[in-house]
Amino acid sequence: MRKRGQHSNFPKLKTSARSLERSGKQVYGEERSCPNLLPRTARKVKKMKLIQFHLPNLGKRVGIVTRDEEVIDVTSEESAGVLEVLTLAHQEQVSLGVILADIQEKVATPAPMRLPSFADAENTATEPEGLTLKKLDVAPDENVPHLLPPIDAPEVWGCGVTYKRSAEMRDDDTEQDIYSRVYHADRPEIFFKATPSRCVGPNGFIGIRSDSALTATEPELAYILGGDGEIVGYTLCNDVSAWDIERDNPLYLPQSKVFYGCCALGPMFLTPSEIDDPYNLEMQCTVLRGADVIYQGEVNTSQINWKFEQLTEFLMRDNPIPLGTVVSTGTGIIVPNELPLAAGDVVQIDIEGFGTLSNPVKQF
Repeated sequence: MRKRGQHSNFPKLKTSARSLERSGKQVYGEERSCPNLLPRTARKVKKMKLIQFHLPNLGKRVGIVTRDEEVIDVTSEESAGVLEVLTLAHQEQVSLGVILADIQEKVATPAPMRLPSFADAENTATEPEGLTLKKLDVAPDENVPHLLPPIDAPEVWGCGVTYKRSAEMRDDDTEQDIYSRVYHADRPEIFFKATPSRCVGPNGFIGIRSDSALTATEPELAYILGGDGEIVGYTLCNDVSAWDIERDNPLYLPQSKVFYGCCALGPMFLTPSEIDDPYNLEMQCTVLRGADVIYQGEVNTSQINWKFEQLTEFLMRDNPIPLGTVVSTGTGIIVPNELPLAAGDVVQIDIEGFGTLSNPVKQF
């Protein structure tokens, strides 16, 4: 069996911590021609957790989450959203860490020297006191501060059969070996998952198709791509799937995967430096039905069968992928067929340090 990272013929992709040159200066610890100046590109990549959130009368905001889970609003014309921050970094040919360093410096500047970050068209809105991640983790309501998806991803792609447990389950249900063959193959399963209109953030409703009797949660680690195909961030994903439709015929996969509320993302966007090893993360999933826990499962991402760079290379072969695209890496947590999602259920997905992605279920 091919193990993760075994391939040697994949081109090595750039990383967000790559060395860059700007204005003729060397960067990231190398000699600079003007030692008395500190160019933006010489700053270290920052550990950072970002969120997008809604404030009444102000709309979408960008926030930095501190270690104490306080939220610092850093919204500006340049950082109107996380996607805009990524776009700016790509346009200026600097790493995301450089842009985030600028944001941090602006936040650290004494208040009288800073431009106000909270102001509507008439300068009547004010910053709420004591904004925290916990206070924002509530049901979406335009009149209440709440979390949004961590990025307005132009596209979301999914990867299937990346865990052995998933391959075994799907072969058992279809009485075919096509999934095991994909698991052992030299080409991964990659499929289009969602557009922004089909995605929800924390506490938003995930959906059950009206023509599905067996819809299930698929808890997954997801990564976000920069303009050069590099991984610039991580988040949690709930790849909600109508299993019965796919099992009826694998050619129905798009219908089983793509529908309103089929994808939940959040709660935070973590820069890569926040994670010691993305291939050694414990993921948990809990499904609540009323006050009862009807399912709990867990998996370690060490069981994934592919390197993320390999998945990206296949995704981007002759296929232009926009900056900010989310790639969900597959699930190793398999809910029993006897426990399909039902209206009113709540699905919680958690990785330590990532926060909890919680979503209620709605029947269409």
